[in-house]
Amino acid sequence: MVTAMHVINAVLVLLRASMFMKRRSRQSPFAMILMLCGSIILSAQAGSVADDSSKRITVLGDSLVAGYGLAPGLSFPDRLEAALQDKGYKIAVVNAGLSGDTTAGGLARLEWSLSDDPAAVIIVLGGNDMLRGLDPAATRTNLDAIITQLKKRNVTVMLAGMLASRNLGPEYVTAFDGLYPALAEAHNIDFYPFFLEGVALDPALNLSDGLHPNEDGVNEIVRRILPFVTNMLDQMAG
Repeated sequence: MVTAMHVINAVLVLLRASMFMKRRSRQSPFAMILMLCGSIILSAQAGSVADDSSKRITVLGDSLVAGYGLAPGLSFPDRLEAALQDKGYKIAVVNAGLSGDTTAGGLARLEWSLSDDPAAVIIVLGGNDMLRGLDPAATRTNLDAIITQLKKRNVTVMLAGMLASRNLGPEYVTAFDGLYPALAEAHNIDFYPFFLEGVALDPALNLSDGLHPNEDGVNEIVRRILPFVTNMLDQMAG
């Protein structure tokens, strides 16, 4: 589609070209018209390529994102990208998962994790904070800083929640479980309540360690989170 911006760009190209041609030779009106038409077409084509190019979603996370114990191509970002493309979305999903990472680690490496200039970021962090018994207040502070930095860069954010192991005690469980919805509400961002929904504690969907999803488990996570991601993308497009 030829837009006003395409025409403006073409006119600017034509003006520069005409100034050059005046110094070199006489340019006929017909030739100048052809140049203008060609410039408009090239500008429109350039815009079309930009419009059709794949947007990027970066998934910032830990081993649940990195694809721990899985063959190449089976990680959550890989399977999410395939599912989105099957639905017609021209999306590249970047794997910014690092096994063992905490929210503090995610915050520390946030800048270089955004080197691909994503349009959106899905945050899947906090599981290791919980497993190490770290203070939920610190987890919340780190996630808050990550979200704040992303919003300053005009990046759309989806926060995936985590749940604490019940053997950590009711006080810890309440503080940890509650920090995710509270952050999502405070920042008015997209929220997926529990990343491992339908997969956690199911032996058939996890590796032998009982913590990391196997191939079927990843596919189940993708199936459940997909409507949330497509809704986010539709809102971004709308």
